[in-house]
Amino acid sequence: MTSTAGTLPDNIVYFARALRRAGVPVGTAQILEALRAVQAVGFTNRIDFHTTLRAMIVTRAEYLLVFDQVFSMFWRDPEFLENMITNLLPVITVPPLDRPLKPAQSRAAEAMADGGGKPRQMPQQEQLDIDAQFSHSNVEKLTQKDFDDMTAAEIRVAETAIRTMWLNLPNVLGRRYGLAPNAVQIDRRKALQSARRSGGELIHLPKRRAKPRRLNFVVLSDISGSMTNYSRMMMHFVHSMAQAQGQSWAAVHGFTFGTRLHNISPLLTIKDPDAALRAIGSHVCDWEGGTRIASSLGDFNRHWARRVLSTPSVVLLITDGLEREGIDQLEAEMARLALQTRELIWLNPLLRWNQFSPQAAGIRTMLPHVSSFVACHNLDSLQELSDGLRNGLRADHKNRLMGLLK
Repeated sequence: MTSTAGTLPDNIVYFARALRRAGVPVGTAQILEALRAVQAVGFTNRIDFHTTLRAMIVTRAEYLLVFDQVFSMFWRDPEFLENMITNLLPVITVPPLDRPLKPAQSRAAEAMADGGGKPRQMPQQEQLDIDAQFSHSNVEKLTQKDFDDMTAAEIRVAETAIRTMWLNLPNVLGRRYGLAPNAVQIDRRKALQSARRSGGELIHLPKRRAKPRRLNFVVLSDISGSMTNYSRMMMHFVHSMAQAQGQSWAAVHGFTFGTRLHNISPLLTIKDPDAALRAIGSHVCDWEGGTRIASSLGDFNRHWARRVLSTPSVVLLITDGLEREGIDQLEAEMARLALQTRELIWLNPLLRWNQFSPQAAGIRTMLPHVSSFVACHNLDSLQELSDGLRNGLRADHKNRLMGLLK
């Protein structure tokens, strides 16, 4: 065994780190359990080894494809079994990327490229700690950093954090009723039916209560040039919400608009985020172009609102509001949209400035019609949105800016 060779535990630890770089959350406890499981199962069969690691490491279905891609790149030595049996270190080489990558392969290849394809000598005293960019202090700083100022590595970390966020929309009372012994309202129909069975006497009074109903979640995201860096992060946010559909809301609908409106709802059902964003990029032809907020909202109100807002809905409008033309039309379309929603929340990255004031005509026109005005420039602002939807958003920013308009 050469000096550059490592042990089997070292290989599994390095493999887990590659998965982390690809966006799969792997904790120290999972690595230890994987080591124990491999020791118990053995490693004389590639399929058994793959299944064992996957069972110990992968915790969510959306990470299965990434795991398979990283596994195939990491353990690709043709003499795999011999190397495993003798505890030799497999050489990491990334396959040529001439052909289009399959879903999840881009993140896997990027993570494996960090390995450099060379033999590694792992120090004996090395701890199973996460990389410095994932440390507590750095993550805390990253949550406050503007998306526009992030490096490529920081953006990948932020995208992973966004996929773990949770939006718990409050339920509303629907039109249907159900029996509830502790309710106040008497169910007259059930009471009369009971009286008929007892010869006309009311022995007990059934009570009823309105059943809770889930809200629809609708997102309208500006993808014009001034919103480029923010809209890409918001696409990850919307995709994460769509993948959790049914847990706290009835349905998720996504739309983008620049010079025209695009329905991206079917593309949000793609589980892998890389594949979903590639599909959205191919479908949307006006990315990083101009912006026509008024005409796009008009298109939504005429052709889509009746379909997606028939159920009580919360609408997120993500735009900087920098509309220069059609101000009268913009006001009419905003008023119409507000009437069809239970709550219209405006996410604006310009709120990152403490001295922001509604000077632009588009912002002054849109502001009176929204129920809340929220920032969306960093991870902290998105977490505040998540907490606010769960506990009730306050209209502090809107009230302050409305005071400036008077």
